[in-house]
Amino acid sequence: MNILYLHGLKSKLNDQKREVLEKYGHVYAPDIDYSIKHIQPELILDKLKDIEINVIIGSSMGALNSYIISDSIGRPSLLFNPPLAKYDGISSIKPHYTKINSYKQIVLGGIDDIVDPKETLAFLGNYIDKEEIDLHIDPRLGHRIPLDLFETQTEIFFSKLCY
Repeated sequence: MNILYLHGLKSKLNDQKREVLEKYGHVYAPDIDYSIKHIQPELILDKLKDIEINVIIGSSMGALNSYIISDSIGRPSLLFNPPLAKYDGISSIKPHYTKINSYKQIVLGGIDDIVDPKETLAFLGNYIDKEEIDLHIDPRLGHRIPLDLFETQTEIFFSKLCY
C-alpha cells in the first residue's frame, strides 16, 4: 500500500509518526513549501505521477490538500484539523481520474486556536449528503496532534479500509 502524507505549514513528518504509518505501507511524504501557495494538489500529484497512491493522510494545510487530492483521485483520506472553511475554489480543482466519492476520516480539535473547528463543521455541513465522512472531535485537543492520538486515529482509519 502506498500512503501519501502531507505535512502542515512549517512542519514535517517526524520519525515517530513515520514509524506508525510504515506499519501500513510505503510512505511518501514530500516536502512542500506552502509559503508560495497554500493549495497545490496538482503540483503534489505531478511529483508522484508514477506512483499509485492508495490513501492520503494530512495535517492542517496538508489536510486541506489531502481533502482535495482525495476527491480528485477517489482515494480515502485521514485528515487532522483541515482548514477547509478558509479556502474557496476547492470544487474547481479538475479531477485527475474518474471522480468518485471516497471515505474521509476527519479529526478536529475542540480547542484548536489555529483552525476553528466550528468553521470546519459548517463547511462539512454542505457536503454531508455527498460524502462518507467519519468525524472525530476531541474537546481537549488543540492544533498539534500528539503521537498517541495520531496512532489511535491511524489504526481506526486503516481498520475501516478494505485493502
